[in-house]
Amino acid sequence: MLFGFPILSIVIWLPVIFGLFVLIIGNDHRLVLVRWISLLGSTLSFIVALPLYTGFDSTLSSMQFVEQHIWFERFNVYYHLGIDGISMPLILLNCLITPLVVVAGWEVIRNRTSQYFGAFLIMSGIVNGVFASLDAVLFYTFWEASLIPMFIITGVWGGPNRVYAAIKFFLYTLLGSLLMLIALLYLYHESEGSFSILSYHQLPLTMTPQILIFLAFLLAFAVKVPMWPVHTWLPDAHVEAPTGGSVVLAAILLKLGGYGFLRFSLPIAPDASHYLAEWMIILSLIAVVYIGLVALIQQDMKKLIAYSSVSHMGFVTLGLFLFNGYGIEGAMVQMISHGFISGAMFLCVGVLYDRLHSRQIADYGGVVNRMPIFAAFFMLFAMANAGLPGTSGFVGEFMVIMGAVKINFWYAFFAAITLILGAAYTLWMYKRVILGEVSNKNVEQLQDITLRESFLLTLLAIAVLWFGLYPFPLTEVMHVTVDNLLEHVMNSKL
Repeated sequence: MLFGFPILSIVIWLPVIFGLFVLIIGNDHRLVLVRWISLLGSTLSFIVALPLYTGFDSTLSSMQFVEQHIWFERFNVYYHLGIDGISMPLILLNCLITPLVVVAGWEVIRNRTSQYFGAFLIMSGIVNGVFASLDAVLFYTFWEASLIPMFIITGVWGGPNRVYAAIKFFLYTLLGSLLMLIALLYLYHESEGSFSILSYHQLPLTMTPQILIFLAFLLAFAVKVPMWPVHTWLPDAHVEAPTGGSVVLAAILLKLGGYGFLRFSLPIAPDASHYLAEWMIILSLIAVVYIGLVALIQQDMKKLIAYSSVSHMGFVTLGLFLFNGYGIEGAMVQMISHGFISGAMFLCVGVLYDRLHSRQIADYGGVVNRMPIFAAFFMLFAMANAGLPGTSGFVGEFMVIMGAVKINFWYAFFAAITLILGAAYTLWMYKRVILGEVSNKNVEQLQDITLRESFLLTLLAIAVLWFGLYPFPLTEVMHVTVDNLLEHVMNSKL
């Protein structure tokens, strides 16, 4: 609560209500009305979420803005909400990305526009619910519900193979989610009838059930991150999804897996987390290095950025299982930074695709001669994607590498390779697409970015530079929460 207002409920249900309203007014002849209502709903949701930061007490590790009401009394299920320094930044990231996606689709989406914007608004509220839920049933409900809007967005507004990509995305994530449900039911039994997630952190579980619970959660969260080798759904989903779908998928939905590790795997199964940490680190390093090499040979810009996301998210899982402050805080910073950078990269590809209807690198060349302003923005985001110091892309990766050095020099060595590979595949793409002479007549006819597109890219550029040069506002709010998590995990070893 904030001044008596259930602010978390408002942050969750306001975009859902606006999304349903947009669906109701429907019809493409009301296109202008649909656009403005969607923008109003997404912008209000972001404004309403701002007090979560301004009113947040960074000296507390306990949950804040807590709401609790009985939901199903017979099964002891509560509508229980609260946030800490881990979940609050992710909610703000989600609330910021949604209006940007609405503006990005402003003139591009002309078919079933109300359903398109409505799906994004509803998904925004559902994802906020995932990050704010403190009851296992409520969490699982929001977690599963988040699949539906993305499935529809990819399947309806996607590319030629959109149905295949949507079904593959749905099946991968659903299978992992069912195993998570089994783990949650076991925890319900062990806690003598409680679905409180925080109560699970205090359960005295022995090693065997901890390992089984960890593995059940791993399959759910690893698919979402996505970790190698369960990452294969992501490139297909990104290539076929519309630009807005790719932005939300990379900037927000991938973070659900990282959040799951922090909220469930580490505190509920701390001993199993330690026992299996080396394997998690190995899988993370494979993602960082091997997938970086795979990105080097891609000919589709979207697929290249999709593989780079797998590589960068490998830093997140690496940092989480180093069990030190640098590693976990670096993983959190990397999640937020990746949201800005990957979203911007997909928007840049969307700008080119809207003009030439091609994502193939070979179809471009010399774009800087026709679109110099766009080329400057694209260069900034490409450098951030490569981890250039001074951008947010450097901060999280550097913190994780520093955390890795404390554990094992070779972990840090292989993690640092991604800085080289990231520069290689990102700048190689930039060179072939942007630099040089104009390679074909289609590029010759390109027009530079519009005011609307400049506005979107400017906001993301500010975020990338701000958190690259001054990450303290972000690290400050998570520091105490991370320290408390580490104390719990380290002190509970068998």
